[in-house]
Amino acid sequence: MALSPDQELAFSLALEAALAYRRDDHTQPIHPAEPAPAALERFRESTPEQGMAADAVIAELIDRIEPGLMGTTNPGFLGWVIGASHPAAVAADWLTSAWGQVASFADIAPGASAAEEVAADWLLDLLGLPADAGLGFATGATMANFTALAAARTALLDKTGWDVEADGLFGAPQVNVVLGGEAHSSVYLTLRMLGFGSKRVHIADADNQGRMRPDRLAEVLRSLDGPTVVCLQAGNVNSGAFDPFEDLIPIAHEHSAWVHVDGAFGLWAAAAPSTQPLTKGVANADSWAADAHKWLQIPYDCGVVVVRDRGAQQRAMGSTASYLPQEERRNPADYAPELSRRARGIAVWAVLKALGRSGVAEMIERHCSIARYIADRLTQEPGLTVLNDVVLNQVVVTCGNKDDPDAGHKTEATLAAVQAEGTCYPSAGHWRGRSAMRISVCSGPMTLADGARSAEAIISAWRGIRD
Repeated sequence: MALSPDQELAFSLALEAALAYRRDDHTQPIHPAEPAPAALERFRESTPEQGMAADAVIAELIDRIEPGLMGTTNPGFLGWVIGASHPAAVAADWLTSAWGQVASFADIAPGASAAEEVAADWLLDLLGLPADAGLGFATGATMANFTALAAARTALLDKTGWDVEADGLFGAPQVNVVLGGEAHSSVYLTLRMLGFGSKRVHIADADNQGRMRPDRLAEVLRSLDGPTVVCLQAGNVNSGAFDPFEDLIPIAHEHSAWVHVDGAFGLWAAAAPSTQPLTKGVANADSWAADAHKWLQIPYDCGVVVVRDRGAQQRAMGSTASYLPQEERRNPADYAPELSRRARGIAVWAVLKALGRSGVAEMIERHCSIARYIADRLTQEPGLTVLNDVVLNQVVVTCGNKDDPDAGHKTEATLAAVQAEGTCYPSAGHWRGRSAMRISVCSGPMTLADGARSAEAIISAWRGIRD
């Protein structure tokens, strides 16, 4: 059926609004003009009784939503390790929606499946992971972790003679889970969803940068019996630190444990020569998870899960039904949970074609260099303290002296002033018992000049609070 005039105009309006928004990346406000309650009131109305023309819908959507947009594509955005959505990936994502492919089976969507399979091969090569591992595209790191740990559950219980897919967890042998002292909250959520529970974990203490200590892991594993999963971390959410994989993974494997690596943003360090040493030994793990919508600059809703044991991954995730194709070739549905999903790998294919191996490496190294510059500049200012060793793209800053009872308030006030001023937008956090300002350099187009402006804006805000 041909598009009606109002439908064609709706596409045009969306394109014009998107281009206008992205042309102003450097100048658009980062902080939303309206807070969440006002944004909700702008949208709130009774359920529409009658429809309206598509172009009118899009025009109204743009008008209502723009005051509540966070400027996450602005190079000054430094919060929550959010990528800036590379234009090639955004355009590919538009086409993915327009094409409307159900990306679960190769015979249903041959083109989408082919793009995803090639993108998967490229990612394994880029990250230095086993070429024959299974790779799936999920919504984000939480579902990527879920998929990997579901495969771990399948493989570990299978070794005990228990078929968890057929018999569930009632009466199954207990699976031990070992986490570091700085494991991300998404891992705990995953454990709840899988039936492992978030309070039954065993903790191997971390050092002052959030890295799991090998001696503590060995101590914990000696106390356990039965199937065990050890979850390691590539890129602490605060410090950016990496667990010492070369030391930890052999210890875990000596105890026949499955090793999973939560690498939401840090796993991408493997793609750049100067940061690759941080990931040394990581390829010896059994599964890995990352967010492509972080450092790879894919639009939101794109996680990556890699599992060495393809069979365990397919058993944990595979779906069968009389109406579904039964194919021998690779099917995306065998590697991640959802059957009904967009072809996330198309945007990954596009951004890797746009950047290439050298472009990805240059971006990662540039961001890490900017983070070090910001940390060095802030350290020069009396009263500002960088709390972490800046090994990647993360900087953790506190304001005031450690013994100052008002230090937490000063840090929070400085952060609020920085966000309100608008040059940059760090986010809040807590690090080792102290309120902190988290600076995450993850915006694709960010330059050293942008980093310098951000550092000066933070210093200016601090002086206003201090003085």
